[in-house]
Amino acid sequence: MTIFALEAMDLAALLCSRVCHDVISPVGAIINGLEVLEDEKDPAMREIALDLIKKSAASASARLQFCRLAYGAAGSVGASIDTGDAETVTRGLISGDRTKLVWNGTRRHAPKNKVKLVLNLCLIALATIPRGGVITVDLTGEGDALSARIEARGANARLAHGVGALIAGAPEGNSVDAHTIQAFYTGLVGRDCGMEVSVTAESDFVLLQAQPILKSAAPDSAMAGPA
Repeated sequence: MTIFALEAMDLAALLCSRVCHDVISPVGAIINGLEVLEDEKDPAMREIALDLIKKSAASASARLQFCRLAYGAAGSVGASIDTGDAETVTRGLISGDRTKLVWNGTRRHAPKNKVKLVLNLCLIALATIPRGGVITVDLTGEGDALSARIEARGANARLAHGVGALIAGAPEGNSVDAHTIQAFYTGLVGRDCGMEVSVTAESDFVLLQAQPILKSAAPDSAMAGPA
């Protein structure tokens, strides 16, 4: 299979668009709340506006912290990331009443891109249950042997059309936009850190798994010395 190539400038622009899309809604709500405070004299309405501002500011902060780890450098080249930090930002992102996060696995430091892959898989999983449900993250192994299993269960759980192909690096029509860049980027990260990502979708759950790609052993003849 031929992997679709995206220019670095296009990748950067599309990821920036995606981040802006993620934070524009809560930022807009903050602006609306401030406008109400300026014009409204009724104490009850002002209280509602303040509550909106507080919740929207918390949402914007949680989304930015998540994006910083999921898309950003988060350290120097070759750095590792604490999986506890990854759990914290994911819980901040999934802080609503409709969705519950179950995170299994001992806290550890893991290679940066492997943790970024887990976070991006969590983002895909969250999108499959818009009505809410349970997302379960299971991390096993250490270091380069780290594996991840992310399951999303909820009413009418559904994987968006084309996500599997995007992760595999073969988008339909050989094009990506701001709406599909996150799934495509997930595949890029997986291949960069030597992980194979698989997706399974059923009527009530979606399963995403990331396993290290096993390197094939060298043939015996190649290891043998001259006769």
